[in-house]
Amino acid sequence: MNAIQRLLASSLRKGRMRVRFQSNDRPTVPLGSRILTDPAKVYEHNMWDHMEWSQEEEAAAREKTTENSSVRVQLEDQVKYENQASKYWNNFYEIHKNKFFKDRNWLLREFPEILPVGLQNKEKKEKMSWDFVKTDATDSFSKTSCLDVPKRVESCKNDFGDNFTYSQSKIRSGDIQHPKKKKEEASKTKLFPGSCATFRILEVGCGAGNSVFPILNALKNAPETFLYCCDFASEAVELVKSHSSYSPAQCSAFVHDVCDDGLSYPFPDGILDVILLVFVLSSIHPDRMQGVVNRLSKLLKPGGMLLFRDHGRYDLTQLRFKKGCCLSENFYVRGDGTRAYFFTKGEVHNMFHQAGLEEKQNLVDRRLQVNRKKKVKMYRVWVQGKFQKPLHSFHHNHSDNRIPGISAG
Repeated sequence: MNAIQRLLASSLRKGRMRVRFQSNDRPTVPLGSRILTDPAKVYEHNMWDHMEWSQEEEAAAREKTTENSSVRVQLEDQVKYENQASKYWNNFYEIHKNKFFKDRNWLLREFPEILPVGLQNKEKKEKMSWDFVKTDATDSFSKTSCLDVPKRVESCKNDFGDNFTYSQSKIRSGDIQHPKKKKEEASKTKLFPGSCATFRILEVGCGAGNSVFPILNALKNAPETFLYCCDFASEAVELVKSHSSYSPAQCSAFVHDVCDDGLSYPFPDGILDVILLVFVLSSIHPDRMQGVVNRLSKLLKPGGMLLFRDHGRYDLTQLRFKKGCCLSENFYVRGDGTRAYFFTKGEVHNMFHQAGLEEKQNLVDRRLQVNRKKKVKMYRVWVQGKFQKPLHSFHHNHSDNRIPGISAG
């Protein structure tokens, strides 16, 4: 039995629920700064950051995935899991409600770009996790894409009868429009939730709101911002809307299947400052991922950011799958019918590059999760990236590289 197999054997137990990344158990040390330098101290903490794998460990993990993917799910069942994906996620939220995942309080430390520039400065009192390792990534959001919003705000009424509060000015494609436009021009602009906001965020796959409410809490003193959140599980969207902290004045939750190109969003293309795509793309069939990323790219304004985090190749979750759970290479179905793909850094780069986005960060996050009571070690792997829409249109010599359906700006 090799090293990885021994770790797996010691960490498996009947009925164990899958584990999502949490940071709440390390409140005294900035996320990402806990480095294991003495193996004898491995059980002193619950999580160790930036773990390096030996060639032997990686080979053992590769061997394990080859073994658990040797028996594939029958084709008719694969079609069922694809066609009824929303049903399985609805069932998941009907059973677990909002009790399964904890709030992602680590989100703003990893992705300060979620906030307007003024609020980012407040969050930077605590260093981001990747400040503690050397990478070639550019972690900071380009300041040219975030203009300082005016302090003066006013109320405006949208088509849906809700009273929203927004900034007096409106930013489009990096330029500030004067609020006193000609009446005929103003009449052409259709109002929509968040239409008067100056900083707009979309979370794709919001689930029960474990990212939504930490973000709204950070934005409570920024009425010029607006958060959209969507999920194709209607049960999840209802959980968000019924939460005591949900406010239609600053948030719009809606049901949406990102795989359906024929579905329109409740706002125009090219207006978003930030898109949050966290542990969502992995649940989509690999053949449809590129189309989803292409479509999301069109929603960003020039300079806008797409923030990504998801399962990495050879994560403990992947190694735990049994034979007969593999749908296709590195793509699996869980016992409840939901699915998971496990990415490499290169795959992530290629997807977002083909969608016309510039890579600002793309890294593999390897951590060692420890059960100190049972003396169990579990290797976790995630891929994290930040991708920016170019500030200017592509030059004519790039035209041959454009993806069909993607705007040049």
